Amino acid sequence: MKLERYFLKPGELMITEVPTTVTTVLGSCVAITMFSERCSVGGICHAMLPQGSSAQPTEKFRYVDTSILHMAQLFETLGVKKSEIETKVLGGADVLDRANGSSASVGEQNIVAALKTIKRAGLTIVASDLGGDLGRKVIFYTHKGLVLVKRIDRRKVEVPDRTSTKAPALLDAVAKGLPSAIP
Repeated sequence: MKLERYFLKPGELMITEVPTTVTTVLGSCVAITMFSERCSVGGICHAMLPQGSSAQPTEKFRYVDTSILHMAQLFETLGVKKSEIETKVLGGADVLDRANGSSASVGEQNIVAALKTIKRAGLTIVASDLGGDLGRKVIFYTHKGLVLVKRIDRRKVEVPDRTSTKAPALLDAVAKGLPSAIP
């Protein structure tokens, strides 16, 4: 079976019945996946900030709360019962400085918002990979609900010296360990 491929950028959301591999890269952002085996529907969002109740409609997927609620609503529209939705939550790493002396990082705030919104929406989390200080590369197989996670350490990425005529090759972010699958 040939799979469609898509790279999900921050602030985007995708729901599809077409078998697709969706890749995204997370730092403090969170990704939420939803999957219905019965309906063969998979969805994923890449949310950047915890709350966006006053967000413009065109920017609502930038926010954890509005993305999750919108995805849940679309799944219901497709005939998927909440009890059938397998929800997975990923990301929320502590990779940014705390804003204005806040006690919680953006990543921590995103995690809290995701967990509260998922509970409020009546969804069940079947797996998660949250927090820490490493980013993540996420690959989501929409037709199976399978999520692969690879931890990436931005501190180990070599950046070429732009003044040098012989810059070192750019490396992909060096992963700590092997990719882990979240079934």
